Amino acid sequence: MKVIWGKEIVDRDKVNIDFEDRGYQFGDGVYEVIRIYNHTYFCVDEHIDRFFTSAEKIEMRMPLTKAELKALITELLKESAVKNGSIYIQMTRGNASPRDHSYPSQDVVPLLTGSITASERKIEKMKNGMRTTLEDDIRWLRCDIKMISLLGNIMLKHEAHKKNADEAILHRGDIITECSSSNIAMVKNGAIYTHPDGNLILPGITKIVWKSCAEKLNIPVYEQAFTTEELLNADEVFISSTTKEVMPISKIDDKTFDVSKKGSITRLLQSCYEKEIVKQCGDLTN
Repeated sequence: MKVIWGKEIVDRDKVNIDFEDRGYQFGDGVYEVIRIYNHTYFCVDEHIDRFFTSAEKIEMRMPLTKAELKALITELLKESAVKNGSIYIQMTRGNASPRDHSYPSQDVVPLLTGSITASERKIEKMKNGMRTTLEDDIRWLRCDIKMISLLGNIMLKHEAHKKNADEAILHRGDIITECSSSNIAMVKNGAIYTHPDGNLILPGITKIVWKSCAEKLNIPVYEQAFTTEELLNADEVFISSTTKEVMPISKIDDKTFDVSKKGSITRLLQSCYEKEIVKQCGDLTN
């Protein structure tokens, strides 16, 4: 298996993470997940832009340009036989000794790694919906940075799984923020509502795409906070992420939602989103 290691494509068994790597010791790093359909990446430029933005927010210098990173990702994809899946890229601040909480000298070179994993679209769940649970948002206050230190997200996802749910919907007080690994939106009276971008949520790439779809479909979108009570009284609820695409929610704790309606806003967005995939990556039935 070929992977990205620094600025090269190498065999995976050649990779060796140093004990002093700050990603290993502190979770000091950023990452991105880029979807692959038909052996072609989707929204790669948007993901690379967010990757660089996350690095900038933690004052991590990038050892390569956006064009060089895209070339590496392209080369890795060419080396892979994976038709449908995801590219995972990660940048840690690099090796610094002795261990110290402070940022090390700018002489320390950040470490880039990347790999490809095969996975198919979640067609059945996109049809029947996901079960979710409401959980207190216990994460830190810089959720806009796509950090590798995801313990809060993992704990919340685990709480959802213990309750036989697929995803945790998070709230601070009575305000809904996002999910443990996706953005969330609700539909009420023909309009879509979703939490505005800011420090409390990750600015989603999939969210950018479905918002563009909504504009094409003349569906109003309001980026404003809403409460848990408003969420539970919504007409429809959906979540979005790179791997989940536009995913309807069938249940929040004990509250159920009818996801069978063909003409629902969620279904319209799913159809439009799929067309965007086909436009960039080709026919999904191949």
